[in-house]
Amino acid sequence: MAVVEERDQLCDRISGYESENKQLQDSVLTLNEEIASLSSHNSVLKNTILDLEETNQQLTEENQTLTKEQIQLQKEYSNLFTDSYTQAHLYNERLKVKEQELSKKEQLLLEREAAIRELQQELARQDSIAKRMNDILRNALLGFNSDELTVEIKNGKVYISMSDKLLFKSGSASVENKGQEALGIVARVLEKNQDFDILIEGHTDNVPIKTAQYADNWDLSVARATSIVRILAGKYNLDPKRLTASGKGEFSPRASNETTQGRAQNRRTEIILSPRLNELMELLNE
Repeated sequence: MAVVEERDQLCDRISGYESENKQLQDSVLTLNEEIASLSSHNSVLKNTILDLEETNQQLTEENQTLTKEQIQLQKEYSNLFTDSYTQAHLYNERLKVKEQELSKKEQLLLEREAAIRELQQELARQDSIAKRMNDILRNALLGFNSDELTVEIKNGKVYISMSDKLLFKSGSASVENKGQEALGIVARVLEKNQDFDILIEGHTDNVPIKTAQYADNWDLSVARATSIVRILAGKYNLDPKRLTASGKGEFSPRASNETTQGRAQNRRTEIILSPRLNELMELLNE
């Protein structure tokens, strides 16, 4: 389950990166609108300055004798020119700041998009590895019936589901010969493919059990998962560091426990193969 949660967390983080990417895009659009507005104000101010210069020239030519008025007009012009120039300068400075902010946001956006692409590529690679493993196992286990075992991909992981009919006698955690044969085939495949962690999950139906050896179905499911782990590690020499035993008891059924067929489907042991996420975790840490 830890691996499922880990993958879910990774997917959540990828979703978070995509959400941040959308926010950055919205920010870029807002900055572009502000830049356009500032540029428009700057243009208006420059036109104002040109108009004032033209007016001053006309007044100078037409009012040579009106010295006092000319001085006053020049003073007014000077004040207006100074104010307009100051405002234009301020707008230019703000424009430069916004352009710098935009450049930084665009760079961050590019970096985020590149990181998302790398994560998506790594997830696609993991899915490809899982599909290849699924095909290899299906071919290797062709000698077993579908009511004995099945192989399928779910959530980027490979699930080998083995029925109690194949593995155990009722109320027992001792693996039968045919079950050990199936485990041997799986072990040989896994020995050649080191990119997977291996979770063994025991499952039961909801019919109560209480024996001298097992207190309840949960206890039995854990014992069965542990038995398989010991066979894979002890008899078939798989690295114990890759193996985890887990018991689900009756609490994760595949079918209804109201029918004989449903209970039979629920009495199973699942070998769950999870592609190792080392490279994906390194990308997230970066």
